[in-house]
Order: sequence, then structure tokens, then C-alpha cells
Amino acid sequence: MMLRRLLLALALAGTLAAQTFIQMSDTQFGMYANDKDFAQETANFEFAVATANRLKPAFVVVTGDLVNKSGDAAQVAEYKRIAAKLDPKIKLFSVPGNHDVGNEPTTESLARYRESFGPDYYSFRVGDVAGIVLNSNLEKGTDKVPAEAAKMEAWFRNELERVKLTGVKHIIVFQHISFFLKDPNEEEQYSNIPKVVRERYLRYLHEYGVEHVFAGHYHHNELGRDGDLEMVTSGPVGMPLEGGKSGLRVVTVKDGAVTHKFYDFGELP
Repeated sequence: MMLRRLLLALALAGTLAAQTFIQMSDTQFGMYANDKDFAQETANFEFAVATANRLKPAFVVVTGDLVNKSGDAAQVAEYKRIAAKLDPKIKLFSVPGNHDVGNEPTTESLARYRESFGPDYYSFRVGDVAGIVLNSNLEKGTDKVPAEAAKMEAWFRNELERVKLTGVKHIIVFQHISFFLKDPNEEEQYSNIPKVVRERYLRYLHEYGVEHVFAGHYHHNELGRDGDLEMVTSGPVGMPLEGGKSGLRVVTVKDGAVTHKFYDFGELP
């Protein structure tokens, strides 16, 4: 009887120690209908939020392209309306994408995003996870805002140092555009970060022991690795491309490990 109670207690402790979060990406209101309406995006995001309310993760992070047309008031309002349906006990973190701030952001587009959604880069702490959100368009397409790009990079170095000193178990980075899709040495393309910038940021990530980066932008799934660092590119809540499917990624942090699975909307648990 004592052994049975002990095993039950250990099993319960393991369950309680697990921490789950959900990554959504590319809600991108307006993409399906070329900005004529966003009926399909509304249906998809409402389903995703209802799923999160049912699964009860510790937090939800939406990794960019919240809307399709930067600054569009109706698209922004619809994203916010549905996001507000998330259970208040579940924290929501929004990440800027290229459709939110522009492929080449300007001072004006950054100010517009910050007014609508809040900071475009920041950190947070939930349980065993310290999340660092970056604006990937301050890594790519920075010609019009070089000072903003330099400011974020300096902040990132300092924030990694600060967070590391707290002793948190997992530092996870969230941004819209992946540093790379499969190979850290792959050539620059639309769906990754320029090599010279990528190399600097990857050095920071390795220096501070970051093992996971979650991104979107690609509109279907891809996994890459650079040593201990896993680059996770997730498909969209909104419109998929190249044979992808709409869905979300469930991430579990347990026993010092981070595991994850992308579920399309037809196969959710």
C-alpha cells in the first residue's frame, strides 16, 4: 500500500511539473481574400482560441503576421476581438511579422505596430520558461531603421545575460522569420535571416545556452538544427502554402526537455 501511494505521488508530481504552451502563427487576417474580407481567418483563429481554452496551456504565443495589411484598422480590430476570447488565465504574447511592420520597416510602421499591439521585442517569464520575443524585421530589411536594429540587438545581448543569471531552466526565443529553415549555413532567401546577421545571433544563442527558437512565416512546417539549437518553423493558423495545413503547435516542457508537435485542425487532441 505504501509503495502504491508513493508511485501515485510520484506520477502526480510528474504531471504537475509538466508545463505546456501553444504556438500559433500567421493568423494573417485578410490573406485568403486578398484583403477583401477576413471571414476564413476569423473562423480559423476562433477555432484556435477555443482549442487553447480547452487545452488550458500556461500561455499562447502568436509568432507574427497577425494581420495581412500593416496598419489595417479592421484587421487589427478583428485579431484583438478574437484574442480577447482567450481565457484570462492563459497569457497571450503577440510577435510582430513582416506583414505587421513591413518587409522594410520604417519609424512610422514600428510606431504604428507599437501603438496597436505593444512592444515589438520584449521578454517574459512563465514557470520554467523565460521567453524572449524578437522583431525579426529588425534582423532582415533594416536599411530604413538601422538604429532600431542596433538597439534591439544590444538589448538582446543584455537580456540574455540578465535572464541567464536568474537560473531559469529554459530560455526560448520567439520571432516571425526563422534564422534558418534546415541548415544554419543555408543561403539567404525570403524565409530566413541574412547570413551575416544570422551568424551573430546564433553566436548569442549558443553562448547563453538557448536550445529552441520558434518561428512562423513559412506557412508550413520545417525543422532545422545547429548543434544543440533546434530551429522550429511552424505552419499557420491562417492560410497554408505549399501543401501545408492550418493548425497550431503544442509544446510541453517536462523533466528538463522541450517536446512539441504540430496539429492541423483536423487532428487536434
